[in-house]
Amino acid sequence: MATYKEIKGVTIQTRDSDPNLAGAAGGTWASGGDLNTARNNLKSVGTQTLALAFAGDTGSYSALTEQYNGSSWTEVGDLNTSRQAFYEAGVYNSALASGGEVGGNTANTESWNGTAWTEVNDLNTARRNGGGAGSSNSNALAFGGYTTTPVAVNETWDGSSWTEVGNLNTARYGIAGTGTNTAALAITGHPNRSINESWNGSAWTELNDTNTGRQAAAGAGTTTEGLVFGGAPAIANTEFWNGSSWTEVADLATGRQKLAGNGTSVAGLASGGTSPTTAATEEFTQSSSPVLVEGMIFLSGGTTLKGFGKAAGIPAATWASGGNLNQGRGNAGSSGTQTATLFFGGEPPGGAQSALTEQYDGSSWTEVADLNVARGQQFFSNQGTQTAALSATGVPLQTSVESWNGSSWTETTDLNTARRNGASLGTQGAMLGTGGYNPPSYRTLTEIWDGSSWTETGDCPDAKFVCRGGGGTTTAGIIAGNYPNGDVDSSQTWDGTSWTNGPNINTGRSGIAFSAQTQSSALGHGGGTGTPQAAQTKTEFFNGTSWTELNDLSTASQQGGGAGSSVSGIHMGGYPGVSATEEWTADNTLADVTVS
Repeated sequence: MATYKEIKGVTIQTRDSDPNLAGAAGGTWASGGDLNTARNNLKSVGTQTLALAFAGDTGSYSALTEQYNGSSWTEVGDLNTSRQAFYEAGVYNSALASGGEVGGNTANTESWNGTAWTEVNDLNTARRNGGGAGSSNSNALAFGGYTTTPVAVNETWDGSSWTEVGNLNTARYGIAGTGTNTAALAITGHPNRSINESWNGSAWTELNDTNTGRQAAAGAGTTTEGLVFGGAPAIANTEFWNGSSWTEVADLATGRQKLAGNGTSVAGLASGGTSPTTAATEEFTQSSSPVLVEGMIFLSGGTTLKGFGKAAGIPAATWASGGNLNQGRGNAGSSGTQTATLFFGGEPPGGAQSALTEQYDGSSWTEVADLNVARGQQFFSNQGTQTAALSATGVPLQTSVESWNGSSWTETTDLNTARRNGASLGTQGAMLGTGGYNPPSYRTLTEIWDGSSWTETGDCPDAKFVCRGGGGTTTAGIIAGNYPNGDVDSSQTWDGTSWTNGPNINTGRSGIAFSAQTQSSALGHGGGTGTPQAAQTKTEFFNGTSWTELNDLSTASQQGGGAGSSVSGIHMGGYPGVSATEEWTADNTLADVTVS
C-alpha cells in the first residue's frame, strides 16, 4: 500500500512511500563524456554541466585538471603539486585543492581562478583521504582523513588561511563530503562505514546512518537533499538523503570506488574511480514522476511546476517578523540564508551612504566589519553567503568591488563600467550583473565575474534600473521588475549565454527583493510602484513558467534586501529607513490520504 498526500485537491505519491516515485529516487544514471585520462582518487566540483575534475592517481600522482561542459571534458591548467586523495571545494571556475598524498601526507593548498592554480597557505594538519566542502576558493571545509591513524580534525578556509574548528564526532577517512563551509555532510568512511554527520558552521551532529556501509565513495547535493554513490568495495549503490533519512535509489552503471562526485541530488555527476581505473562519467537525472522536491510538486508527465507548495507551503506560507536591523536602510546588498544572512551598505534616511555591515543569526542582527567604501544603490543583492559575498558599484557612482571573507572586506577587481542599482545573481566566485544607471543612460550591459575578473557579455533586452535582485546561477538565472523608465512588469531569464524575455510579473514594480537559489523556484517580494515610488507588500512566486501572487509582506518595503530560498526566505530593510526583518517559511504539514 502506498502513501499519498493531498495538497490543494491534488493527490500525489510521496517520496518516502515508494522509491520508484520518490524525487531523486525516480532518477537514473546515464553515460556522459569520458575523462581524457582514466584515474582514481580524484576530486570534482561544480554542476552536472559545468564541472572541474582534478588530480588523482593514474599509476602515479597526477596534477591534471579537466573541465566538463555537459558533454565532454577539456584539459586545462595543471596543479602545481601532483596529488591524490585530497580535499576539494568550489565550482568549475573557483576551486580549492588541499592536502592529500604526494608520497606522504601534505598540507599544501592551491586555489583555482578559472585559468590557473596558485599555491596559497597550507592546512594546519597534513593529511589525506578526508572530506571537503565549500562553494568557492574563498570558503572551504576540510574534515577527517588519515595521518598515521584516522583523524577527526576539521579546518575551515576563509580565503587566506585555515583555522581548526569543531572536530568530527568520529575520526575516519575515505569520507564523502558535500555542502558548504557552513552546512556540510560527512558521509561514511573507515572504520565506521555507515555514519553520517552534519556541520552547521560550529559543530558536527550525528544523523541517521546510510543503508549501505562504504568508504571511498562520492557525494553531491546539500545537507537537506543529497546523494552518496559508489565506494569500496567497488559498489554501484546510490542513496538519496532527504534531510532525515537515506533511501536506496538507482545504481551506477559501473560499480567503483575512489571516484569523484559533484552536482545536486537531482543532477549529479560521477567521474573516474577504480574497478579497474576508469575514465567513465555518469550523470544522475531526476525522473518526471510525481515528486516533492525543491519545495514544489512535480506532476506526472513532465517537469512543469504547478504552483503548489511543499505541503501547501506555497501558496500557504506566510511572512513572520524577525529581529530588526540595527540601522534601517534601503538599497543595501544582501546574501546568505534565512538564518545566516549578511546585509551591507545602503542608504539610511537623509540620503547619506552607509558602510555598515550586519549579520543575522535567525533572531538578531549584529554589526560586523564595515565596507571600505560607504555605498548605496549597490549593484548586487541576493548573492553569495554570509561568509562569502561581493559588494559592487553604487552611489557615489563607481566601479569598485569588495569581497567579504566572513570577517572583513577586501577591495578586488573593478567592474568594467561604472553604474548603480542593477540586478545580480550567483555566488562570490561566479557572479552575473546586468543593467543599472550611468547618467544619463539606463544600461543593458551584462558582466560576468569568474572569481578574478569581469567580462562583458550579452545585453539584457530591457535596460534594468532599480531591479535589485535575481535568482539562480551564472548559467540559469531570473530577474524581474524595473523602474518606470522601462517595462515595469518584465522578467528575463539567463541561459549562460544570452537573455530571453520571460513571463510578466503580475504587479509591475521596481526594487524587488529576491529569495531564490534556482531559476525555477524564485520568490520576489516588496518593491515600489509609480513616480514617486510607493512601497509595496506584494509577494510573487516564479515556478519556471509563470508568476503567482502569494501572501503579502507585513511591512511595505521598496529597495529592500532578500536572501534564502523560495521556501525559506528573508526580507530585510527597505527605503526609506525600514529596519523590519520578515521571514518566509513554507508549511510542511501534509494531509495523508490512504489509497489501496
